[in-house]
Amino acid sequence: MTNTSSASRALFTLTICAGSFLLFLVQPMIARMALPRLGGAPAVWNSAMLVYQLLLLGGYAYAHWIGRFAAKTQAGLHLVLFLLAALMLPLGLAAGISDASPFLSVPWLLISSIGPLFFVIAAQAPLMQRWFADSGGGDPYPLYAASNLGSFAGLLAYPLVLEPLLPLKAQSLVWSVGYGLLILLVGLCAARFARVAPPTARQFLRWVILAAIPSGLMLSTSLHLTTDIVPMPLLWVVPLGLYLLSFSLAFSDWRSLAGRISHLAPLMMLMSGGVIFVDNTGYPALYAGLGLLLLFSVAVALHREMYDRRPDPVHLTRFYLAMSLGGVVGGLFCALFAPLVFDWGYEHPILILAASLLVAHQPLFRWSYELWQDKGALFRWAVPLGAALLSLVAGGVLLSDLPRNLKLAAAGMIVILAVLSLGRRLPFSLCLGALMLGMGGWQVLERTATPGQMTRSFFGTYTVMDFKPGLRSLVHGTTLHGVQYTDPKKATIPLSYYAPRSGIGIAMRAVPALYGEDARIGLVGLGTGSLACYAKPGQVWTIFEIDPVMVGIAQDPKSFTFLSRCTPDARIVVGDARLTLVKEPKASLDLLAIDAFSSDSVPMHLLTREAFASYAQTLRPDGVVLAHISNRFLDLRPVLGALTRDGWSVAIRDYDASEAELAANFNYSVWVALSRDAAQLKKLRMTAPDEAWYPLAADVDFPGWSDDFASILPIFKPLQGR
Repeated sequence: MTNTSSASRALFTLTICAGSFLLFLVQPMIARMALPRLGGAPAVWNSAMLVYQLLLLGGYAYAHWIGRFAAKTQAGLHLVLFLLAALMLPLGLAAGISDASPFLSVPWLLISSIGPLFFVIAAQAPLMQRWFADSGGGDPYPLYAASNLGSFAGLLAYPLVLEPLLPLKAQSLVWSVGYGLLILLVGLCAARFARVAPPTARQFLRWVILAAIPSGLMLSTSLHLTTDIVPMPLLWVVPLGLYLLSFSLAFSDWRSLAGRISHLAPLMMLMSGGVIFVDNTGYPALYAGLGLLLLFSVAVALHREMYDRRPDPVHLTRFYLAMSLGGVVGGLFCALFAPLVFDWGYEHPILILAASLLVAHQPLFRWSYELWQDKGALFRWAVPLGAALLSLVAGGVLLSDLPRNLKLAAAGMIVILAVLSLGRRLPFSLCLGALMLGMGGWQVLERTATPGQMTRSFFGTYTVMDFKPGLRSLVHGTTLHGVQYTDPKKATIPLSYYAPRSGIGIAMRAVPALYGEDARIGLVGLGTGSLACYAKPGQVWTIFEIDPVMVGIAQDPKSFTFLSRCTPDARIVVGDARLTLVKEPKASLDLLAIDAFSSDSVPMHLLTREAFASYAQTLRPDGVVLAHISNRFLDLRPVLGALTRDGWSVAIRDYDASEAELAANFNYSVWVALSRDAAQLKKLRMTAPDEAWYPLAADVDFPGWSDDFASILPIFKPLQGR
């Protein structure tokens, strides 16, 4: 390779890498800017990813379309678009659609805020590769590995470097400077600047399918991990990072390594797919690891096959157009179709089964291969039928009182049949499906078929079930959102995090002494409505809930009766509390309870100093805010302690239930009380002098959260057993 060609490859590689870096740096940055408006539900991230994929598709389509023009025309048009998009700098949020469905308002806000910028940067990656090939640089496909390394670096740089160090305005300026440098690099590539039969429609469709399944699996894995296994903040970064790395590996020159990882995919399908319907809370690290390994191996395998089927470089823009279209198809399936159609996250096992039909695999044993050769017709019928029968046994459908060990033995036999089917995609896929159903799938299907037991919305999947006699629960993923006794005599007792000796229980019982008989109570986050049964005659309750589906569950007496029995006249305001509370009259509340956690995800926008400033306007001068901060992964004490710098008095109640209380279904909880009036907090503490409240001071090393600057990295804590 000459020095000129080496310099050309280095320039194009740097340009592609820089563009991808900026592309994946802007995604979490604009999401962080939009947090006060949109909230932090996992579905918001999935909607954002769909917007990014649509913009990526548009950019790739443009890169394909512009290829029909002469080189100078392409260069001039592309640079003009770069300069026009620069008119949107520095980055900021556009106006959203007020009172619109989140299915519309979230995409509109993102598209109107960064659409042109994202579009033009997205286009430059495939376009630069085409320019590289047309300028005589050689095979451009390995440059796509550099693109995904840049994407991965940008994805990690934001939460680990940019967010902890800079406020949002400074982040926007840094990104704007990077955009200017990218324009310069694209201009240098343009300055450096035959026909083969085009790919068939069938080839194009195959590229789309091969791209769609890893894209969808990345999103479904993110949702599965963050709701059903470990609802840890920032965990969504890992599936996206592995998805990007799979491109870098599959499109690189390391063909043997990509091949070895691809050969692991069927094994990972059996290991991870077999526990997809199982309660994953017992060994979260193990199940999360299996899910991530499955995603990575499948993505490498399918992206590797895409690379092996790549066209001549003259048609590379069509290839990348198909890849981007596949990404959008996978995103549409997970972000729009699945939440509207499925009551549970069925998209995840469906995508695993789809992958099992496409991933190439080889027989594990030579004798099993010969067995299929000799008895192929018999095996094509016997193996799937045997797996189906064993699935009914393992799932307890045929023999419900069968001992657990025998059910597991039946599942083990399905695994053996699946291993014997390696090399035969359809029989293997049928065995995998039978294993999924046998290991909990039948039970989940039964729940979704039972009216009112499982419900899905934009914000998550909720399960209402009697998990033990006399006790009904509402579960979101792995997190309990409320419990109620089914015995009418005990049905008005607030359970779980709302015990009488918890911080909120003490505060609710103290309301008449603090504010009189006609106190005005606000509640952010409805859940099952447990807190409603602390209401007293004469009090006025207003409940702020973002999810209308949650309202339907709490108001349905067939599910829970807290609201219908205790506060049937409570006013319920649907929408994000940060937006709806500011519309309330000033000084219209005496006490405001913030209990809006979705699983263990943190509503960061509800805990900033600007959020509490808006609460202060809605509260009377001596009003009290009660914030629920129980969390398995984050220590939120420093966040609320920092509010003392803004004039708030802060006290914390760390309630650890006794053995008897645990037996009575009261759970550990941490509640923080805040007031602008220190004397009022003192009165609150004196209403229950035997229960400990401790002052919460600001941490000198923690600046607190604001709408402009916040990071969860400093407040991560070791995994707790609670």
